[in-house]
Amino acid sequence: MDNQRLILFMALSFVCLLLWEAWQQDYGPQPEPQAELVENAEQTAAEQRASLAGDVPSAAPQVINEPDSVAQPVQSERILVKTDVFAIEIDTRGGDVREADLRQYPVSLDTPDEPTRLMLDDGHHLFIAQSGLRTADSKEPTHHVIYHAAQSRYEMQPGLDELVVPLTWTSPEGIVVTKRYRFTRGDYLVKVEHEVMNNTASDWRGRQYRQFQRRDTTAEDKSAFIYTYTGGVIYSQEEKYEKIDFGDMSDSDLSRDITNGWAAMIQHYFLGAWVPNRDEANHYYSKKLNNGQYVLGLVGPTQLVPAGSRMTFESGLFVGPKLQHRLEDIAEGLDLTVDYGYLTVLAKPVFWVLEKIHGLVGNWGWSIIIVTILIKLLFYKPSEMSYKSMAQMRKLGPRLQALKERYGDDKQKLNQAMMDMYRTEKINPLGGCLPILIQIPVFIALYWVLLESVEMRQAPFALWINDLSTKDPYFVLPVIMGVTMLIQQKLNPAPMDPIQAKVMMILPLVFTVFFAFFPSGLVLYWVTNNMLSIAQQWVITKRVEAAK
Repeated sequence: MDNQRLILFMALSFVCLLLWEAWQQDYGPQPEPQAELVENAEQTAAEQRASLAGDVPSAAPQVINEPDSVAQPVQSERILVKTDVFAIEIDTRGGDVREADLRQYPVSLDTPDEPTRLMLDDGHHLFIAQSGLRTADSKEPTHHVIYHAAQSRYEMQPGLDELVVPLTWTSPEGIVVTKRYRFTRGDYLVKVEHEVMNNTASDWRGRQYRQFQRRDTTAEDKSAFIYTYTGGVIYSQEEKYEKIDFGDMSDSDLSRDITNGWAAMIQHYFLGAWVPNRDEANHYYSKKLNNGQYVLGLVGPTQLVPAGSRMTFESGLFVGPKLQHRLEDIAEGLDLTVDYGYLTVLAKPVFWVLEKIHGLVGNWGWSIIIVTILIKLLFYKPSEMSYKSMAQMRKLGPRLQALKERYGDDKQKLNQAMMDMYRTEKINPLGGCLPILIQIPVFIALYWVLLESVEMRQAPFALWINDLSTKDPYFVLPVIMGVTMLIQQKLNPAPMDPIQAKVMMILPLVFTVFFAFFPSGLVLYWVTNNMLSIAQQWVITKRVEAAK
C-alpha cells in the first residue's frame, strides 16, 4: 500500500470530519422566508400579542384560560437590573427576561465596553426567557399579564452579595402572586420564584411553567469552515443529553415527562437553561409558533395552596457562558452543553489536562503547545513505527519506480513484484496505517476542546495573537502550517502516480487557505503538532537511510 495514499486519505478525512455537521445543516430545515420576517416586523403590538396566544403551555390542570393581554392590551414597562455580571431588562408584561448582557464577556477585544448580548427581543434574533403559572381556579398569572414593579431600576450595591427584584400581580379574586428574581454576586444562575398568597376563602391549585422563545438563526450564523450547534437541548436520566433542534420542533412537538432534568437553548460559548428543583417531575414540551418562533420549556406538577396560606414555586435560570465546573455544580449533565460531540469521553480528560497546565503557566496558548507535546509523547512509539515504515518505503522508492517502468500497465504483475520485494526486504506496507489511525480520535477530541471551550474566547497568546478564538489577523500561523506540510511531504515516500503527486503538492496550499479562517488556537495546535512530527520523522528517516 502506498503510504502517500494513506496520508491523502487521512487529510481529506479530517477535513470531512470537521465539516460533517456543517454539511448536515445544509440539508436541514431552511430558514423562514424573508417576506415572513418583514411581515412579522410590521405587526402592531396588539397583533403580536394575539399571535402569541398559543405560546402558553397547554399542560394545565383543568380548563385553559386565554391570556388577558390578548383581549385587553396594556402598555408594559421595562425594569433595568444591573449586577457585577449582568445588565438585564425585565418586562413587566409577564416578568419576561427580554434582554441579558454579559458584562464580563465583551463582543470583541476592539469594543471592551460592549458586552455580549445573549438574550434580546429583536424580532429577527429573538431569544427570551418566560415563566408563569397556570390554573383553572382564577385568572392566570401567565407571561401575558402585567406585573407591578416598585422600581424601574435595580443595581447591586458594593458589599452586598444578593439583589432581589420583586414583581406583583393580583387577580380579581384576591390571589396575590409575587414574582422574584434573585441575583447573586459573581453568579450566572438566577433564582426565579413565584410566591402565591391565597387571600380567598377557597383552595387554589396551579402549575409553574418555564420556557424559552427563540427564532432560528442557524442558517445565517453558521460558518463555511466552523460549525457549532445552536438550538434546544434537554436532559433526562433515561436519554441523557439530547438535542432538540429547530427542525425537530418543526416536525413534531416534544411531549415528555422527566424527573431530574433540565431544558436549555445553547449556542457557541453561551447558553440559557431552565433548571427545576431536584426530584421535581416536569412535563417537557416544544412548539413552533405561527410567527416562526420556537418554544422549548417545562411545566411542573399541580400544587395546592389552601385558603389563607401561601406557597412558593422555585426554579433556576442560568444565563451565561459555558463554564464547565459551574455547570457541573448546578445540575447533572448541564456541563454537557459544552458540546464535544461523540468524543466527549476523550475530550473531557484533554480539557482537564489543558486546564491544569493553564493553572501553572497562566497562558492558554502555551497550554495548547504543552498539551500537544504531551500527546506526541504519549503516541511516540506508534508514531515511530509509522515513520519507520514510511522511511523504509521511501528507501525503496527508486526500485519501486523501476518495477513500474518494467511492467508498465500490467497491474497484476506489478503488484506481485512489489509484494515479493516487500517480503524480501521484510517491510510491511501497512505498517504506517494503524499507528496513525489510533491517534486520530485524540487529536479530533483536542480540536473540539479548543473550539468549544469558552476559556479560549478572547484569550491572548503572544505577539500579534491576542485572541485564540479568532483567525490569525496576519495569517502567519496558517502559512507556517502550509510550509510544515510541504516539509512533511519531502520526508514521505514519493508517489509513483504522477496525478497523485500533483494532488499531494496542491494539498498544503488547500489546507493553508482552509486554516486561514480557523481560530488561531486550533492552527497553533496544528503547527506545533506538525513541527514535532517533522523533527521525529526526520530523525527516524535519517536513521533508516543510514542503516545497511
